[in-house]
Amino acid sequence: MHSVSDFLARSGGSATTAELIRVTTRHHLNAAVRLGEVERIARGVYALPTLEPAKLAALAYDGVVAYLSAAALWRLPLLVLPDKPHIIVPAKRRPRAGRPAVLHWAEVSADERRHRVTGLDRTVVDCCRILPFGQALAIADAALRSGNLNSSELNSAIAAMRGAGCPMALRVATAASALAESFLESVLRSLLIEAGIEGFELQVQIEHDGIRMRVDLGHRVLRIALEAEGYEFHGSAPDYAADCRRYDNLVAAGWLVLRFTYHQVLRDPVWVIDVIRQAIALRTGHIDLAPTARNRGRTFLRSA
Repeated sequence: MHSVSDFLARSGGSATTAELIRVTTRHHLNAAVRLGEVERIARGVYALPTLEPAKLAALAYDGVVAYLSAAALWRLPLLVLPDKPHIIVPAKRRPRAGRPAVLHWAEVSADERRHRVTGLDRTVVDCCRILPFGQALAIADAALRSGNLNSSELNSAIAAMRGAGCPMALRVATAASALAESFLESVLRSLLIEAGIEGFELQVQIEHDGIRMRVDLGHRVLRIALEAEGYEFHGSAPDYAADCRRYDNLVAAGWLVLRFTYHQVLRDPVWVIDVIRQAIALRTGHIDLAPTARNRGRTFLRSA
């Protein structure tokens, strides 16, 4: 006879009544529920209470974790976690009472149903349906960077896509790259794309006096480097000194370096693009130091 919680742990966190009765007794099952070791999720379905809330909701509705909730389970970057888990239920299933959730009606594969979460390719495609371009691009970039999805698989998933969000998904797939190293870097690149600014490449390698350096986004012809600076800070004086030396070397190599913070990229994208345009104007000789005030106050966060 097995411990109910131990059996559930070995079974992925959940099991049916029939599966549990084969290894224990109904008395032990009821006792485990009373003690809080096991939770009755739906009729005939039990799970460990420590299971991810999204998966508990999927079990309750006999569905599959999807959209933003699936992205979180796949460890893809999200600007904001969903308030309620997104769950796909069978297309002809009538709504029923259950845990708080955002329900979507669609077909799922046998593999998705077995694992209770949409596949990585479908998760990226579904997020393209409901997210702004920058956030969707960050998810696609991260999926490619993980090595669990390649461009061919992503393009195939988008080719098979139907319904809302197809143009956005195609746009994301065209721009997505495994070279992007962070959510913020992806969003910064999305601003360039939306502004029609071309020539910037990801992870450009620069060599000066035998020293090799890499920048997030670099324009090789104009020698403009864009750096997406997250909330990380330098924990020691040597780290800070090394960072200063790096940027001094970039300037000495003839590069104009622009550093943008998380807050600036997410909350003041118009200013970010203004500054980049001015830098390009300086490099090309078309100097215009007056920043445009178009749509000042529009933020990336509000479009989420």
